[in-house]
Amino acid sequence: MTREDNFIYLTCALTLLLLGTALAQQFFDGTAQRLVQSATTVTLLVAVWGVDSKEFVLRKTFIFPIAVVVFSLASAWLDNAGFDQLYLLLLLSFLISSALRTMKQVMFTGDIDINKILGAICLYLLIGLIWAVLYTLVQLTLPGAFANITANNEWFTLFPDFIYFSFVTITTLGFGDISPLFPISRFFVYCEAVVGQLYLAILVASLVGSHMSSFGPNNRRSKRSQVLAETMAKNKIDIKVKDKG
Repeated sequence: MTREDNFIYLTCALTLLLLGTALAQQFFDGTAQRLVQSATTVTLLVAVWGVDSKEFVLRKTFIFPIAVVVFSLASAWLDNAGFDQLYLLLLLSFLISSALRTMKQVMFTGDIDINKILGAICLYLLIGLIWAVLYTLVQLTLPGAFANITANNEWFTLFPDFIYFSFVTITTLGFGDISPLFPISRFFVYCEAVVGQLYLAILVASLVGSHMSSFGPNNRRSKRSQVLAETMAKNKIDIKVKDKG
């Protein structure tokens, strides 16, 4: 995995992990949710934070499942010790840092290619996950902030519902089955809707346009001009050499 293909793997991994969250909620208990969330964290560590280092320890195949289990145990210990909100704050900080690092690689490194466009999609998914953590924190801090949410204090059972609600909001579908009731929860909801629309309209459209322009007629003409200039320069050098001879 390198900077040329890391977002291809990350897109597939995030899609499968979101599917895993739904399957775990449908068929298993909270323990499975911990494993899925820990797998998400480890995947981001490998694909975003470890891409520049071949020696990054989590890139070793046999370490990956061990790291998932370790993160799951750590989150369980924090929950049992009453530090579930602290864990969510740490998770939120990690997701925001990963999103900023992803944005830096997408926008400020090299030419626009398919990998970077997929990176923009990964960033969109990360934004949805960031808001899902925010909603979970709001619900734990202010019980009753959202309608039609299970009344419990276990973040890992709330989180899948808020992942669903976050992506429904960021895409402005607005089914209405879950809705904000408090002013602070409404603030976060409409902020996500605005960010989601601006993101697609500005960043992703700009990246795709820049990528397509590299195949346009203007680009082909510039390449022909460059080849012609190089050929003329070479011919001048040959003429000078012959004159000296």
